[in-house]
Amino acid sequence: MTPRRLEFSTIVPRSLAETWDFFSRPENLEKLTPPEVKFELLSPVRGVEMYEGMIVQYRVRPFPGFTTDWITEITKVDPHHHFIDDQRVGPFALWHHQHHFRMRDQHTTEMLDILHYQAPLGFLGTVADKLFVHKQVLGIFQAREKAIKELFGSDGG
Repeated sequence: MTPRRLEFSTIVPRSLAETWDFFSRPENLEKLTPPEVKFELLSPVRGVEMYEGMIVQYRVRPFPGFTTDWITEITKVDPHHHFIDDQRVGPFALWHHQHHFRMRDQHTTEMLDILHYQAPLGFLGTVADKLFVHKQVLGIFQAREKAIKELFGSDGG
């Protein structure tokens, strides 16, 4: 399977500094992940702003009946501009997630996610991707968009 490339653009009704502060803390991923994924942060990183080389371990349930540990490394951090996380151990053969931030005005930030992922298991992974993995990945980002609207409101207030 050739890795998939997906892009997601989200408008956050907050300043660049406030948006960066929220998204640069790994524990906030819990607030953005759909409950059915059963996301659990295992690393002692609460209250720690991310840094290059940070290893973050989670436990997730990507689909019913299957729970796995997921370990990512923060491989690049350019404060208030972008950061990159790469899977080291987990459910994907490849997971490379770029998070880009751009101030639109003093109260609004545009966040662009560029994700490259590949399902594991060769041909079987390709089939699984076509049947449900791709749909699940899209669903996670749609749920995140909804969570951002609920957490930050749509009017910046």
